[in-house]
Amino acid sequence: MAAWTSVVGSGLKAALSRRARLLDDRAYWAQNSGDIQRAELRRLLQRAQDTAFGKRHGFQRIHAITSDHGMLEAYRDAVPVREYLALRDEWLEPMRTGAIPDHCWPGVVRDWAQTSGTTAGDKYVPVSKDLLRHNMRSALDIYAHALRRGMSLSKLFGGKIVFLGGSTDLAENDQGVRTGDLSGIVTQLIRWPLSTVYLPGKRVALMSDWTEKMGAMSELAASADVRAISGMPSWSIVLFERVIELARAGGLDATCVRDVWPNFDLFIHGGTRFTPFEPRVRELWSGSPTGDDVPNRIEVYAASEAFVAVQDERGEPSMRLNIDSGVVYEFVPVEELSTGHPGAFLCDKVEKGQRYVVVLSTCGGLWRYVLGDVVEFDSIPPEGPARLRIVGRHKHFINAFGENLIVEHIETAVARAAEKTGARIGEFTAAPVYPDPSTGVRAGLELAVEWHSPPALLEPFGREFDLSLKAQNVDYTTKRKDDLGMRPPTITTLPGGTFHDWLARRGKLGGQHKCPRCANHREIIADLREIAESRERATSGA
Repeated sequence: MAAWTSVVGSGLKAALSRRARLLDDRAYWAQNSGDIQRAELRRLLQRAQDTAFGKRHGFQRIHAITSDHGMLEAYRDAVPVREYLALRDEWLEPMRTGAIPDHCWPGVVRDWAQTSGTTAGDKYVPVSKDLLRHNMRSALDIYAHALRRGMSLSKLFGGKIVFLGGSTDLAENDQGVRTGDLSGIVTQLIRWPLSTVYLPGKRVALMSDWTEKMGAMSELAASADVRAISGMPSWSIVLFERVIELARAGGLDATCVRDVWPNFDLFIHGGTRFTPFEPRVRELWSGSPTGDDVPNRIEVYAASEAFVAVQDERGEPSMRLNIDSGVVYEFVPVEELSTGHPGAFLCDKVEKGQRYVVVLSTCGGLWRYVLGDVVEFDSIPPEGPARLRIVGRHKHFINAFGENLIVEHIETAVARAAEKTGARIGEFTAAPVYPDPSTGVRAGLELAVEWHSPPALLEPFGREFDLSLKAQNVDYTTKRKDDLGMRPPTITTLPGGTFHDWLARRGKLGGQHKCPRCANHREIIADLREIAESRERATSGA
């Protein structure tokens, strides 16, 4: 087995060395990013010009325009920016339920990723063979960047790599169309010899019960030579904790993860912002919340619709846009999205400091599709490659009283308060508190938190949380001035497991499913409070 895993690593190094050198060429990406994206669009239009969508929107005519800039403008004139519900009934559902060929993409799209839509219920997005190749190329870029950082791929692939994905079990209809978690679809890409290093393996990966699956995965990982892990920070923490417990039960004097996995050298994560979880990850890795971080940590921005970006520089919070793998990215200013004809920009025309909603055209058959994430750019051509940060969702915000808070504000404030008070954070979410004259409750903000280690007192944590929000947001500061518009934030402690119960009740436990970090309503917090109260009653026997 060791010989084969060494061959995998050596083969990957040989295959990725050229790519790593190209990724290192800052001048190339700085000068050519816009042209690369326009060329990608031209290829997409050519591939799809004979589909029903392509004929309806004149792709053949648009593709014939010789000027790349003229082609782009014609495409924008012909195809409106649309969200999932606007595409679902006419374009997406007929492809999925009826296996209609050549509808939005050539041929029949057999695989569909089911993803949670916080505003439109479950969404089903097409994953064509071309999009699978896009995902594979983008995933390989992770290891090309690891190679750039000086990591040994032979060493990395000399042991096991754990993938904390959802269920790989796919439901197939009478038309041969498969639907399920993206993890189950991309598992098709894990073949020999990569299968020799993959954990948890087919048997465990097919488990549909997430709690049972996490237990089985932990048992496998605890006895394996794990070199890398890929998963959301919150679920990775659960895995780390269980593996340490299992190691101790087996007689190993383990105080942290590296006692169990001395060769663990790469943590690939995404799905949520890492900063609030960083102290707990540090503690589990080194035994101290202020100890050494995982030696190599790479964040990815991988949605069901496309693999958008990957962190290319150590210590940089932003991620490099994947611009040359079959997906075209446009960026619409947040304030323009709801207008009839919003402005849209490729990555060579964006500005720093502006918040944009991500819009995709993919090799899976999505055309000017609103992904929903809100991003800001830290690096833009021609100064270097396009690098962005996710700062929220365009429908996840709190603005009940003019405070204009977004996900990034909440996450940053939670991380800052935890740092100042020595607390270690689990899951959390925020919502407005509406005034109620009958009870004397005033307008404000509530943060509901699960703690890995709570602060000595909640009041200092709440104060630091409030101060950080003020430092980030002038509207919030105005509303909080002299406690007139809004009272100080309320910090609510929830028992461990409440958020997981909330996800389980919605059938969303595991994989990439997560609770929104904030909402402009109280439904989520009300559900969490009800779950916490039910758990308390069950514990007390009431």
